[in-house]
Amino acid sequence: MTHHFDPTILREYDVRGVVGTTLHESDAFAIGRGFATCVRRAGGARVAVGYDGRLSSPALETALIAGLTASGVDVVRIGLGPTPMLYYAEAHLGVDGGIQITGSHNPADQNGFKFVLRHAPFFGAELQHLATLAETGDWSEGAGTVTDADVLDAYVDRLMVGHTGGTYRIGWDTGNGASGPVVERLVQRLPGEHHLLFTAVDGTFPNHHPDPSEAENLADLTALVLREHLDFGFAFDGDGDRIGAIDGQGRVLAGDQILAVLAEPVLKDLPGATIIGDVKMSGAMFDRVRDLGGVPLMWKTGHSHMKAKLAETGAPLAGEMTGHVFFGHDFYGVDDAHYAAVRLIDAVHRSGHTLAALRDATPVMVNTPELRFPIDEARKFAVVEEVLARLAGEGATVNRIDGARVDTADGWWLLRASNTQNALVARAEARDQSRLDRLLAQIDTQLAASGIARPR
Repeated sequence: MTHHFDPTILREYDVRGVVGTTLHESDAFAIGRGFATCVRRAGGARVAVGYDGRLSSPALETALIAGLTASGVDVVRIGLGPTPMLYYAEAHLGVDGGIQITGSHNPADQNGFKFVLRHAPFFGAELQHLATLAETGDWSEGAGTVTDADVLDAYVDRLMVGHTGGTYRIGWDTGNGASGPVVERLVQRLPGEHHLLFTAVDGTFPNHHPDPSEAENLADLTALVLREHLDFGFAFDGDGDRIGAIDGQGRVLAGDQILAVLAEPVLKDLPGATIIGDVKMSGAMFDRVRDLGGVPLMWKTGHSHMKAKLAETGAPLAGEMTGHVFFGHDFYGVDDAHYAAVRLIDAVHRSGHTLAALRDATPVMVNTPELRFPIDEARKFAVVEEVLARLAGEGATVNRIDGARVDTADGWWLLRASNTQNALVARAEARDQSRLDRLLAQIDTQLAASGIARPR
């Protein structure tokens, strides 16, 4: 028996597709068979499986488990929950790997899978290997068993470990995503007053899309914080591995501002530690880490890249502009938005200031949101290479870790290929608008030289 995947679904960090169009139950079965084969050939025998609140998730779970067991792996079902709960289960249930069925923050008709093998991300070439196994039918055979484990309360207990206190009035918006049940239990254990929005899990996302990196999705939380005069508010993406934060004045904290707030108590406890930020982050965040006595490290965007770098460097903390925050010190080296919320409460409490004051302490920079240009999949990496070649010829100051991040006297700009979409992604940051305009002109010039115009 062999199987062929739509080539668009095997991404760099995970599997993602449109259910019924590019992603089918037969794909879930084949993914189960392939992953189980990898687990068994690595000497493993058991895998934890969880799923998010999307309408297609239960059917994909059934097919995935059928594939896993047909290749001789025992499955521990943890049921409906956010991705970080699956990471917790994978760390604690004595299993050899884990799979979360999730569409993350993508549109409601999409779904996918995130993988862990032996406490490490399973991505890149490993995901492509699943296609090779499927096309050759080179799967292990067997008859695995299926058991159920209820880890929700134990997971919430774990989130509270090391919490140092602080009584606040907080808004929480889980956007009808899989974080709802976790947050409902978490706030019962936190002191203070808590106002919850949209905690009912609903895969149609009737209130707003669960993606806190887009400002319009934070409108309900902002209104709540201002109306009730709350201290701050948190928002979560569809599978609970990305956080958004609003201060008491209703202002959004960008991913780099969140990381800067979290870094301060970490660097008090671990002087000189490395703090990792992705290539989209402000230079101000890296400067702040330096000012606090830490070692800033810029690395590639993407949860799998970040986890691998965290493990390699032993850094206690890492973050991405999109709101993924990774905790190595006293945690599992994974991105967990619920744990990030607890740690942010701790950071505010330990600072003796409000979150608004901590946000005000970050330098005022003028920057663009992420600018996305649709581009043919086959062309996107080639354009970045063309840009890098021209920049090298001009003698520009370029960091090539993930695309091109160019430093100039005006500030910096970034152009990279998206790993999750057929798009180029650009961002720029400067001290004022005129400098920012000059940086954007440099981006436009480079794109034009490769035959691309920036959408206005």
